[in-house]
Amino acid sequence: MKSNRAIQRIRTLFNRLKVKLKTALVKKHKNRTEDKHKLVFESPQSIAYQVIGKRIGQILPLFKGLDTNLQKSGVKVNFRAYISLTVLAALLTSAAALALIPILLFFVFKLQFLPAILFGVGGSLFTFAFLIIGFYAYPIYRADKLRRELDDELPFTTGYMAILTSAGVSPEKIFYSLSNLSVPLAISAEANDVVRNVNLFGLDIISALERTSKRTPSERLRELLEGFISTIHSGSNSTAYLHEKSRQYMKLKRISLKKFSDTLSVLSEFYVVLLLTGPLLLVIMLAVMAMLGGGSLGLLSPDLLLGLLTYIGLPLGAIVFLIILDAVTPKW
Repeated sequence: MKSNRAIQRIRTLFNRLKVKLKTALVKKHKNRTEDKHKLVFESPQSIAYQVIGKRIGQILPLFKGLDTNLQKSGVKVNFRAYISLTVLAALLTSAAALALIPILLFFVFKLQFLPAILFGVGGSLFTFAFLIIGFYAYPIYRADKLRRELDDELPFTTGYMAILTSAGVSPEKIFYSLSNLSVPLAISAEANDVVRNVNLFGLDIISALERTSKRTPSERLRELLEGFISTIHSGSNSTAYLHEKSRQYMKLKRISLKKFSDTLSVLSEFYVVLLLTGPLLLVIMLAVMAMLGGGSLGLLSPDLLLGLLTYIGLPLGAIVFLIILDAVTPKW
């Protein structure tokens, strides 16, 4: 009797353990599935690489030089995954334009069916080319923006480094301090790469600085790092070197700010002519032409031209002007 009770208890305990183990495995599998879907949805380049990543080998030579620009821009995306995202986004967007533009022109602007189809084909091709060029130019723009930010910060960065070296701080701790500033700067990301190469990959400080100097888009920062490496090699006075570099960069900054003031005055005149006065005259002219009921330019009626100017021309012009203004404006 006692043995039967003991066996029954063992079976009950075994069944409980079996149920708990099964529940834990199901929960673990569910969490893995959720994490996997979360990773996929948060990474468009992963989706693009899974869809067409293995089919774009023949077009990779067309994007020659983009890999270097990706590294300089600080975009943490694999080269092949970025090209996959470029091609997939261009195909999907051009297909959407091919479907939506004729519908919009036919039902909203009352254009005839055949011209609407032709505009749809042209708009689709333009969208495809525009996205390819945009994706190609984005790393170049990011690299140039990072270069300008680094150049703007160099007078203050070199002064900060000179203060630390005068206090006897080692080069490793100098870049660790730059990577942990209370206000994150562009130099913080570069310094963080140096610290990561030293602490995680086991490189010495000279090798880490050489790697960063080859990858950075700023010629001035490359010059600064190479000179700093030379002072470490030769055992020279790093404090005097950094103080001298800080004075040089501060002088260059004064000159660049004066040039920016002149450039801003020219841009303001272009803005007034191209985005204020010119569109205003065109709107008045097209409105008068529409009221008189004539003056169509082939398939483009005054109403259609007015709509294109209002809803496409002016917003695109304003976006281009903002991009140009952002490209020439110093951060500091």
